Amino acid sequence: MSHGITTRSKQLATLKSYKDSLKAPNKRKADSPLKDITAKRAAFGDLTNAFNKSSGNEKCMPLKKVTVEGKMLPAVKTIKPHTAVNSKTSKGRQLQKVAANAIESVQKHFVKDLPKPIATRAQNGILKNIVRKSLDKENQNQSQSSSAKSARSDVSEASLYTTALENNSSPNEIKEEYKSISEKLDKVNLDDSDCRSLDEEVDVPHRVPAGVIDFDKENWNDPYQVSCYAMDIFNYLQSREPLFPIDDYLTRIKGITAWMRALLVDWMVEVQESFELNHETLYLAVKLVDLFLTRSTRKLPEREHLNKEELQLLGASALFIASKFDERIPPLVDDFLYICDGAYTLNQLIKMEIKIVKTIDFDLGIPLSYRFLRRYARCARVSMPTLTLARFILEQCLLEYSLVSLSDSKMAAAALYVALRMKNVSEWTPTLQHYTGYALSEILPIALLQNAVLHKKPKSAISTVRNKYSHSIFFEVAKLPLVDDALLTS
Repeated sequence: MSHGITTRSKQLATLKSYKDSLKAPNKRKADSPLKDITAKRAAFGDLTNAFNKSSGNEKCMPLKKVTVEGKMLPAVKTIKPHTAVNSKTSKGRQLQKVAANAIESVQKHFVKDLPKPIATRAQNGILKNIVRKSLDKENQNQSQSSSAKSARSDVSEASLYTTALENNSSPNEIKEEYKSISEKLDKVNLDDSDCRSLDEEVDVPHRVPAGVIDFDKENWNDPYQVSCYAMDIFNYLQSREPLFPIDDYLTRIKGITAWMRALLVDWMVEVQESFELNHETLYLAVKLVDLFLTRSTRKLPEREHLNKEELQLLGASALFIASKFDERIPPLVDDFLYICDGAYTLNQLIKMEIKIVKTIDFDLGIPLSYRFLRRYARCARVSMPTLTLARFILEQCLLEYSLVSLSDSKMAAAALYVALRMKNVSEWTPTLQHYTGYALSEILPIALLQNAVLHKKPKSAISTVRNKYSHSIFFEVAKLPLVDDALLTS
């Protein structure tokens, strides 16, 4: 006989097994798993162990939630079904009766339970101490008398939920407590007439001299400007500059030159552009490189100094740290391994990161020249093209090893002064002298050094900064004509 065709005997056997399956409906087991087990009370209550297990397409009756209050569930009656019927409708009705009887028996069992009293807000409010003291006194009296010990076992569960107004303390004690509380409340000053709005605030902590524009006062009511703290913040940053000295560390390192450092910083600028990082991230990363080389060469022996093969690893790790400190969404560690062209492993990058933060003593709050420049330019109301020119001067000076030991605040002030003279916009005004804290004579030597950097012949190997600021986005400030030192000193 060909495949796919069954014999008559097989068909009869299949029909018989189908009829046997219809003789009786599926019964619910009498030995419920919760029958002899005490169920613990959950936060939102348990569900009854009665469930509707139905076969076919008939809609089942929805189950009702029943809270188990730490008691044993009663044995659910099992209903003996009537004679088996082959129709699916009669089977579904019988199963519905079983579930309905089970739910009804559980509900009847819990109807007699008393509702639990709910603690009022007085227990957590201002009368909290009264309840605590009254309960302490009651416990002392109960421990002294033997009759109180026997009565303790008769206390119902509901009595434990008494509020402060329902305690058993004497009326005189309660009045005394109320009186002491009211006296304390009377001493609290609820008068807000002394509070002034920001519009009425006129007290400025820092007075500006005559002829100086008070930039902070004009933005005093703007919470995003934090004008009440701005002067103190930048004075504090200036005071922290001596904590991060950088010396001539290349004299203590063999195999690394100032040209290699310039190539590294130029590569870091390119990474900053590729990842679209903040300029603060770039400046912090360069500062971390110089600080690490300064401090590590002082403390470690010569055999443990950084070699030229690890110089790019140092720059990538410094950028990784600065990104996590300054960026909202920093690049992944795999991104920094990728830009190194697979020259280093993940383990090497992580080890260098740990070494850097240990060497700088985990202090990343380093004063940066870029932050000072933004503050000075805003206070002097400098236009964006002039500010961008000052940023170009400052960023070009990052490549110069001879300038790493200079103060960041003075570098920012000098870069802004050179930009103002190149644009022929202004000179060193009293406003700039007030907010920077430097007179022209203090920053002029640094300004001459920066101007000398700009006059250097461009080199193609380190031309990233110049190409960056030759773009129209940066107003092509790198293409502006340079000025002589005579104009700066005049």
